Amino acid sequence: MPGFVAIDYLAESVIRYRPGWAIVVVDIIRATSTAVTAASTGRRCFTAPSAEIAQTIAANLNDALLAGEHGGLIPDSFEADNSPAHLAERYDTHRPLVLVSSSGTRVIHEAAGCEAVYLSCFRNYSIVASYLAGRHDRVAIIGAGSKGEFREEDQICCAWIAARLMAEGYTAAGPQTSEIVNRWRDAPATACLCSHSVDFLKRTGRLRDLEFILGHVDDLPQVFEVRNGEVKAIRRRTRAHRGAQMRRSYAL
Repeated sequence: MPGFVAIDYLAESVIRYRPGWAIVVVDIIRATSTAVTAASTGRRCFTAPSAEIAQTIAANLNDALLAGEHGGLIPDSFEADNSPAHLAERYDTHRPLVLVSSSGTRVIHEAAGCEAVYLSCFRNYSIVASYLAGRHDRVAIIGAGSKGEFREEDQICCAWIAARLMAEGYTAAGPQTSEIVNRWRDAPATACLCSHSVDFLKRTGRLRDLEFILGHVDDLPQVFEVRNGEVKAIRRRTRAHRGAQMRRSYAL
């Protein structure tokens, strides 16, 4: 039987959902958009809660690409920004990415002790909801938050996923979840244009990321989980493959 779905935000809230909860981390602007985009190209992707830990991870990888930001600034010795648009255009997909961000990768790090950790963004929200339905009894969708705020873009994605789970019989785990779902479930991605995160992208000349994020909605039919700090695509068996397996078992 379906269980409960909760919507929350900030890394500090993750402790409420251990153990027994599957966590979906959402940081639309920009960490989960960047990680999902990078991993979708076949690039290995690791997340780190700080620049120092990112450098330690990179030191144990061959020709790693350090990317990210802290407080909106790219750390010293880092090669790239926390940018989905930039990662989508790079051809050096053989280089493993080590990503750090002010909020999103901290949430991923805090969720490591939970039952399972998935990443979602506008690009893959519907396949994530479909995959989770019936697989986990308790699902917490955690927005990264920034400067203590639950940013609109994250609320929208969280609401989209939670609404689909509730349509499958899950119960909202509290009034905050119900309120966010009711407010944002039918909102378009462009409803986030009022967000302070969008203001940041405009103010710092990162409009290519905003264009990329709003231009890639539900276009990626892949689910990504985080295991031992690495973002991994989940290989879903097709119906044809499952049917072939069943035919072989009957033949035996």
